[in-house]
Amino acid sequence: MATRIGKTGWRATVWGELLAEFLGSFVLIAFGAGVVAVAVVGLTESGRTSVIFAGAGGWLLITWGWAMAVAMAVYVAGGVSGAHINPAVTFAFAIKGDFPWKKVIPYWISQVIGCFAGAALVYVDYVHAINAWNAANHVVSRGASGGLTTFSIFATFPAQYFHGNMFGPFLDQVIGTFFLVLFVLAISDSKNSGVMANLGPFMVGMAVAAIGMSFGVDAGYAINPARDFGPRLFTWLAGWGHNAFPGPFGYWWVPIVGPLVGAAIAVWIYRWFISKTLDARQQQAT
Repeated sequence: MATRIGKTGWRATVWGELLAEFLGSFVLIAFGAGVVAVAVVGLTESGRTSVIFAGAGGWLLITWGWAMAVAMAVYVAGGVSGAHINPAVTFAFAIKGDFPWKKVIPYWISQVIGCFAGAALVYVDYVHAINAWNAANHVVSRGASGGLTTFSIFATFPAQYFHGNMFGPFLDQVIGTFFLVLFVLAISDSKNSGVMANLGPFMVGMAVAAIGMSFGVDAGYAINPARDFGPRLFTWLAGWGHNAFPGPFGYWWVPIVGPLVGAAIAVWIYRWFISKTLDARQQQAT
């Protein structure tokens, strides 16, 4: 018995939680980037293209795919680590006082590595479709401007109408993550209108779908530093070069810093508009 405890006891420590965050983040990108791969290159190059997947139909496919990816990832890891699968969520719970600061950096690292691994899996599965799309569209280099389309399978970039101005995309990431964390705080708050029958992960997925449909076009609604940086790092290693990291002052830092700012604002807003009132009512009731 003592030997068995010695071999498995580490799973009751933070290492078990980090494994869960890794796997949850891996599932998130495997299905999130996977649905983008289907919409961008899979349907086109497989010969299964249909008019319903063009334009708005393709965007709805992506938003619902990401929603289900988030829900499944939270179901996978939720019982062990809480399934943050997002550095902004980890940061928010730490600010709120519901999560120890000493675990923040380890959680972030596990999330980034999991997202990197998820991107690698999608690449291995869709590399033939990616190469076929590049050949059909005369894209000779993934790092050239034409490679931005296949890069979008894995990470985000700002809309053309910003013309290189990073303030708009930054504000977009702050707003999108603000709503995500606001919804997560409300859904996970037992004093608020509780989500019954373990539907919390599903409702978080619905929150992601709502954000994607309403605030997704400006910058691709990364709203998660690990979700963007892990796959971005993979694409840089896989040959997308400048599209992945367009210089020190390019877009790549926006989906890292913006979500952390949005998360901090969401904690403050939820605390002052909702949480303090719920606490006061609970004190009155007791």
